[in-house]
Amino acid sequence: MAAVPAAALRAQPAPPPATSPAPAPVRVTLQTALGPIVIEVDRARAPVTSANFLRYVDQKRLDGASFYRAAASPGSTEYGLVQFGLNPLPQRLLPPIAHEPTTRTGLTHLSGTISLARGAPGTGQGDFFIVVGDMPSLDADPKAAGDNQGYAAFGRVVEGMDVVRAVLAAPISPTLGSGSFRGQMLAAPVRITSARRVP
Repeated sequence: MAAVPAAALRAQPAPPPATSPAPAPVRVTLQTALGPIVIEVDRARAPVTSANFLRYVDQKRLDGASFYRAAASPGSTEYGLVQFGLNPLPQRLLPPIAHEPTTRTGLTHLSGTISLARGAPGTGQGDFFIVVGDMPSLDADPKAAGDNQGYAAFGRVVEGMDVVRAVLAAPISPTLGSGSFRGQMLAAPVRITSARRVP
């Protein structure tokens, strides 16, 4: 058998490094008392926050949870946010996750974006919000005051924004909530009957 000359071996280009394909988006349907909301989860750009949300879905921890907060611009159902999750169900919470700012993911809080609610960075668990109207003020901004880390966007609503707007327009309790949440808590929370991946 003839040997391959050493010079020929040196002339061969090195094979490209093996790369894993980016994970495909996953869709999740929230079945609510007002109708379904379908969310597309961006696992490629927000892997940490997406995995957290999908754990709550796959373990059925969001079944029986509710939309409990609607923070609308006065007189508008086209600008604000609605929040859902395990606020009244602490026994279902999983441990907090590392904060994944928009400066890292490249996502931004455009209308329909879903994001992880939090206190200080790294405290987000099982409460989430959806924005109605573009809200870039919720993105991380290194030039801003405060912790300036923004909120961890990880997907968007692809069907059911009419349901989100209906939640935003629902009656507010004059007495529920404390601090900045006073005047933003729904008088009758909107129940989530199930949260499941779309096959």
